[in-house]
Amino acid sequence: MKRCVLWCAGLLTVAGGAWAGESWLARDGQAAAQIVMPEAATPVERTAAQELRQHLEKVTGATFSLVAESAPQSGPRLLVGNTEASRRLAPDFVAARAAYDSILLKTVGDDVLLTGHPQRGALYAVYTFLEDVVGVRWWTSDETFIPRLPDLPLPKLDMRYAPKLRFRESYYLDAFDALFKTRLKGNVSSRTRYMLAPMEMIPEAYGGNHRLIHFKGRNSAYHSFYELVPPNVYFDRHPEWFSEIKGTRTHKGTQLCLTNDEMRRELTKNAIALLREDPGADIIQISQNDHAGRCTCKTCLAVEQEEGGVGTASGPLLRFVNQVAEEIEKEFPRVFVETFAYQYSRKAPAKVRPRANVLIRLCSIECSFLQPLEGSRENAPFAGDLAAWGRIAGGNLFGWDYVTSFSSYMLPHPNLRVLGPNIRTFVKNGATGLFVQGDALCSAGDFVRLRHWVLSHLLWNPDLDEGRLIDTFLCGYYGEKTGAALKRYLDFVHDRAEHSGVYLGCYQKNVTQWLDAEGMLEAARLMAAALETARAEEAADPVARKGLADKVLREKLAIDHVLLINDPMLRQHALNAGKPFPGAPDFPSAVREWIAACERFNVKAYCETTSEATFAAYKKALIERILK
Repeated sequence: MKRCVLWCAGLLTVAGGAWAGESWLARDGQAAAQIVMPEAATPVERTAAQELRQHLEKVTGATFSLVAESAPQSGPRLLVGNTEASRRLAPDFVAARAAYDSILLKTVGDDVLLTGHPQRGALYAVYTFLEDVVGVRWWTSDETFIPRLPDLPLPKLDMRYAPKLRFRESYYLDAFDALFKTRLKGNVSSRTRYMLAPMEMIPEAYGGNHRLIHFKGRNSAYHSFYELVPPNVYFDRHPEWFSEIKGTRTHKGTQLCLTNDEMRRELTKNAIALLREDPGADIIQISQNDHAGRCTCKTCLAVEQEEGGVGTASGPLLRFVNQVAEEIEKEFPRVFVETFAYQYSRKAPAKVRPRANVLIRLCSIECSFLQPLEGSRENAPFAGDLAAWGRIAGGNLFGWDYVTSFSSYMLPHPNLRVLGPNIRTFVKNGATGLFVQGDALCSAGDFVRLRHWVLSHLLWNPDLDEGRLIDTFLCGYYGEKTGAALKRYLDFVHDRAEHSGVYLGCYQKNVTQWLDAEGMLEAARLMAAALETARAEEAADPVARKGLADKVLREKLAIDHVLLINDPMLRQHALNAGKPFPGAPDFPSAVREWIAACERFNVKAYCETTSEATFAAYKKALIERILK
């Protein structure tokens, strides 16, 4: 990682290259170009033009005029959106027929065209231009790098790009900020029941977002059977609507009887009522509860048998969802009905196929997230199911991938190297949407800012090099020296995990399966060295590097947590090895320092939870260990 690079979707460029020659957008801090938008600009085109002007003025120090196309113009033009000039200069690009969310960046003479699909294309084209050409970096929701370029030459551009994933959501706490999500080109806003902070919806002026119906009972958009047919309302009167388990109808830890037509009609009625209440939503989940208990009545098992053998629970599920979707389509033709291929329903059926308005969301929860989803022994069963669904889903396949440890966000989770390959595997098998569920509760988990930034860019363009993205973030966000030190820590952790060959699930409570005592201590030493590097850099330049040590201290919380939960064993190992212990001098000090740092960085959760009380109880338990 010897230098920071600017990269572009499908095209790597180096700062100062790919310029047209003598023409300028800005010269000596004075604007040489105008920003031009269509005469009847849409709200999104106006937003795009304003975002362009705002950022270019910060970059160059110049004041740029923003005019409608009918206004007098001179010099180079930045043509934002579906202008008449853009249609004339690029006659082969027709916005109305453009691929969804696609963009066009093209230089013709002294004009730069920044346009695309009517809904968000102009905005995404502007963001691509600012990031990949000008060098702006939106690292987090409140940390942006703006290069200082009083001289900004006219770039030579010819790029068309259509994202392979129509629906893109990286589920981290920082993504709850609508503007930041938009700038990283996320376009779905869904909510699970695990939320300790409000999620902003993307305003229509920024292109809006795909949004699922939110079920108030679970405070979630997912696992909807009992939201639509609640047992406390229906079970006493209609036990036959619920799962039969060993000959008995029950609603405890079970599902619905998916071959019961009367229940289906009631569920459909309730789903349509919710859609009428929330006409802005364009997806509704008709999906299994988040546990086992599929119905094993004679009729449901007969359908399973027809669809691939008993145990092929996706058969009765998809037949049921197709029937519901057919009724919903009559009133809501633009709404997708989504269901899960999850745990017991993961295997694709043999006969039934999803309707055109049905989305299949395939979940990888059983997988190992150290090895790639494709090409590894550990994940071969899932890869087979993914390929099977890809063959039958007709372009309506979604993925749900898991990219953190839900049992402890505050642990190293060595999966960075498979993030890109796994996204590409979903795309290769026909996925048109992907939800990557990260740590959406903790403000200081395991490199959550790096992860969200890298994943968002990969969702937009899966062909980008994840290693280069990681290096770009480390170098740009932390600085070259500190970034290199953190890279040594990350490489060490990932190398040790890969060498162990551990089956790394998404519910690890400790790192002992893949990192021995000396490995834990060495990882802690590397992180401590990174912190010292950051402190030295900050001391050398307190203005430019202000807050750098805090950034690293926040990342240090994860390995410090490892030291805490393995304290006696690690202190004894260090003593036996004759090496200094890399943490606090004693356990009580370590606990107090870790808790103080968590509070300093506003940590509200250390694991998947629905309440801040969980973390409060955990901190209390650590304090009580001191007192014993």
